[in-house]
Amino acid sequence: MAANNRAPWEFGRFFQTLTYFEVIPFVNCIQRIFSGNFNEKSTQFKGGKRVGVVLVVGATGGVGKRVVKRLLERGYSVRALVRNVEKAREMLGNNLELIAGDITKPETLTEEVFRNVTAVICCTGARVQPVEGDTPNREKYYQGVKFYMPEVVDSPEIVEYQGVRNLVQAAAKYLGKADEKMIFDFRNAGEEIKNVWGAIDDVVMGGVSASNIQLVDNTALFAGNVSTANSGGFASIRTRNFDTPLDLSAYEGVELRVKGDGKRYKFFLRTDTKWDGIGYSYSFDTIANTWIDIRIPFADLVPVFRAKTVPDGEKIDASQIRSLQLMLSKFEYDGALNPNFTPGGFALQIETIKAYNGANLPQFILVSSAGVTRPGRPGINLEEEPPAVRMNDALGGILTWKLRGEDSVRESGIAYTIIRPTALTEEAGGKTLVFEQGDNIRGKVSREDIAELCVQALEEPKACYLTFEVKETESASSGENWQILFNSIQPDLRSPI
Repeated sequence: MAANNRAPWEFGRFFQTLTYFEVIPFVNCIQRIFSGNFNEKSTQFKGGKRVGVVLVVGATGGVGKRVVKRLLERGYSVRALVRNVEKAREMLGNNLELIAGDITKPETLTEEVFRNVTAVICCTGARVQPVEGDTPNREKYYQGVKFYMPEVVDSPEIVEYQGVRNLVQAAAKYLGKADEKMIFDFRNAGEEIKNVWGAIDDVVMGGVSASNIQLVDNTALFAGNVSTANSGGFASIRTRNFDTPLDLSAYEGVELRVKGDGKRYKFFLRTDTKWDGIGYSYSFDTIANTWIDIRIPFADLVPVFRAKTVPDGEKIDASQIRSLQLMLSKFEYDGALNPNFTPGGFALQIETIKAYNGANLPQFILVSSAGVTRPGRPGINLEEEPPAVRMNDALGGILTWKLRGEDSVRESGIAYTIIRPTALTEEAGGKTLVFEQGDNIRGKVSREDIAELCVQALEEPKACYLTFEVKETESASSGENWQILFNSIQPDLRSPI
C-alpha cells in the first residue's frame, strides 16, 4: 500500500491502547471494575530485588515458614515445594504458590517446579526422636526422621544427603548463570503476560498497523502487520510501567534471545513513567528462522524522542528502569530509513530477556548445622559437644549425612551459601550474630535470625561460595551490617568449573 493512500483509522483500538497503558487512568479503572479485575496489578517487579521466583524447600519447618514470611513481606514471588499442599496452605496462607513434590523422589523435581526460579532456599532437615518404650541406653532409638509432615518418615541419609543432592542436581539444570538477572522468561510464562505487555502501534498517530503478543511454543511471539498507510509505519509491544523501578545498575546490559524474520527491530528501555517520553534505543538485525542472542550494553543505548536522537540526552540510569519495548519501524533515527524494513507481515519470537555481566548472587542457600565435621574428628572431647555430635551414630549419622549434602552443593557449580547454625531456638530474634569458620563454635541462635540471614544472603554478592557457622550473642542487635558480616568470611576453595 502506498504511503500516500488513506485507510480507515480505528478509533476503538486507539482508545484501547491509551486505557491499557493508563494514559487515561480513570477510564482504565472503570474498565477493571466492570471486568472484575479491579485488583489487577501491572507487574510483579520489585525494584532492586531479585526478579523471578524464590523456591523454598522445607517451607513448613521451623526455619522455612519464617523464611516464607519474610520473603512475602519484602515483595518476593515465592513458591514452596511441599508434600501436602492442603496442610501447607493452612500453615503458610494464600500469598504464595504451592507445588507438590518431594526431594527424596527426583522424578517430582520437574521443570514446573523450577519455572522462573532464580534462587532456592533449602531448609529441610531430619527430625529424630525416641519412640515409646525406648530404654536409657537407647537400644530402641528410632533412627527414622519426620520431614515436617508427621505421617512421612525417611532416614537421615535419604533426606540430608540424597534429598539435597537430588534438589541441587535438578536446580542446576534450570537455574541461569549467577551473574545474570532474568527479567522475562517466556519459556515458562503464563497468561499473566497479558497484564504486563500490550501493543502500541502507529494507530496512536493515525496509522493502521496492528500487532500483538501471544505465547507460542514456549516463547513470546510479537507479530502483526505493518502498513505505511496514513503516514504510519511502526508496530510495537511495551510493558506497562513497573510498580517500582527495575534496578539493573549492577549489570553491563540486557540480552535478548530471539528468532526473527531477517528484519531490523528496535529495543527500548525507559526510565520515565511518561507515556510519550525519552526512550533509550538499540537497533538489531535478525536472521530469518534462526535463534540468536542479542547483547545490548547500556553504554550503547541511544536516547531517542519520537525517532529523533537527543544529542544532549543523559546516559541511561540503569537503576530506574520503568518499562521495556520492542518495535518494528520503517524509520531508523533522525529521518533515516530502516535498511531492513518491508511493509506487511512480520514475526519475532522472544525466548528470554535478561541482564548480564553482573555480580554473582547466591542461587542455592542451604541451612545445614554446626558440628557436621566433628563426628570422628581427632581430639574432640565429646562431653563438651552438643547432643547431635555426641549422639551422631545413634541418630542415624545425621551430621555425617548433612556434611555429604553440603558437599553436593559445593560440587554443583551453582553459586551457593551454606549456613551452619548452632542450636536452633524458638526465642525471639534480633540478637547480634557472630559468623565463624572451622566448625568449632558452640552456642545457640534463634530460628527467626536464621530466616533473616537466608533472606539477606539472597541479594548479597559477598555471600557467594561461603560456608560458615553462626551463633548469637546476648546483646540485642542495633541493626546488622550484613555486608561486613559476609566480608568477614573467607570463600570456599573451589576447583575450576
